[in-house]
Amino acid sequence: MKPTPIQKEIVNGLIAELGIQDFAKATIREVKQVAAKAEKASGVEFIKMEMGIPGLPAAKVGVDAQIQALKDGIAHSYPDIQGLPELKLQASRFVKAFIGVDIAAECCVPVCGSMQGTFASFLTCSQRDPRKDTVLFIDPGFPVQKMQLQVMGVKYETFDVYDFRGDKLGAKLESYLEKGNICAIVYSNPNNPSWICLCEEELEQIGRLATQYDVVVMEDLAYFAMDFRRDLSTPFQPPYQATVARYTDNYMLLISGSKAFSYAGERIGVVCISDILFHRHFDALSARYEGLPFGLVFSTRMLYALSSGTSHSAQFALAAMLRAAADGEYDFRSEVAVYGRRARKLKDIFCRHGFTIVYDRDLDEPVADGFYFTIGYPGMTSGQLAHELMYYGVSAICLITCGSEQEGLRVCTSFIEDHQYQQLEERMAVFEENNPV
Repeated sequence: MKPTPIQKEIVNGLIAELGIQDFAKATIREVKQVAAKAEKASGVEFIKMEMGIPGLPAAKVGVDAQIQALKDGIAHSYPDIQGLPELKLQASRFVKAFIGVDIAAECCVPVCGSMQGTFASFLTCSQRDPRKDTVLFIDPGFPVQKMQLQVMGVKYETFDVYDFRGDKLGAKLESYLEKGNICAIVYSNPNNPSWICLCEEELEQIGRLATQYDVVVMEDLAYFAMDFRRDLSTPFQPPYQATVARYTDNYMLLISGSKAFSYAGERIGVVCISDILFHRHFDALSARYEGLPFGLVFSTRMLYALSSGTSHSAQFALAAMLRAAADGEYDFRSEVAVYGRRARKLKDIFCRHGFTIVYDRDLDEPVADGFYFTIGYPGMTSGQLAHELMYYGVSAICLITCGSEQEGLRVCTSFIEDHQYQQLEERMAVFEENNPV
């Protein structure tokens, strides 16, 4: 066998030092820590693919607007719990421009990033009907959302969508919904970690069943319009971002500033609730919260209790970015398209050296290239592959931590530098030679 770029003793010692019993279940932060310490101990640069952090500068239009708001003295004022009126207006316009659906400005509520948006949404959905006490995840998905439910003591169920695409999705969903205990369905589109994109046919099934069984769909659009197979960049013209909002009134759209606008550090996003759901009354919520409808429980109770509003200056930033995008002055997709180009190069390198793409198709077409993709290697479990790649200075997380039942890893493209493609090519050539199929 050829020597690996990083001595195995270094990696193994660090894993033992951190008390990681099963590398397949290592968290993102644990993998990151092993990589950072191994890099320092060995002097060998790691190709870091474990963290889903934006790798681009923040959108200038947002930065300028936020700075101006601070200069104008906005920092001394508490924000309105319902949100900055201009942001609510621009969120409504943005949804119309790039999703093609109508949501009133009143029903668009700013949050401290989609993380807070999902937390408040889980609270609201899980309290609206005492018979519906369980959240259903269409996995794989973002692991921290399940941690949020663990923190608040709400039950959840999951299934891996890998074998249930197309016509099979509806029947699989109904097998859970017919029990009567599901309050919300959660998925991301495009998907973290697999980058699959649910198509209109699948979203129609989700929407129909959500209406039939009175379940709220929480559609996580953290990677908004990043299906680079289609030109979704022209405001107020199709094609639009795919959404369940065309097929049910029981929806909440979570739109984040973190990835589309590379504005992760300011923790800003918006939750857009359908007009009908926003104003709908539920007996359990009315009894608990003085007769308030769903949308006002979400904002004036859940969000108020969590943070008393969203960063005032960051709301000016997001309002400016959404306005510029809807006005056609700022093509945010052209900036983030670099993630797709990186994914294509990385996939080619891995596949040349015996790897496979785990989640490889959206029904009849190859999965898009984007922020994430998934890899597997014949004869290796997720944990074995992740552990082995550490010897080659490559870090990624196992799909099992994302609720997947498939053997493989999630690869993130955000931190890849141009010089690292050649590094990866050389290291994977050695990996393939040392691990013949």
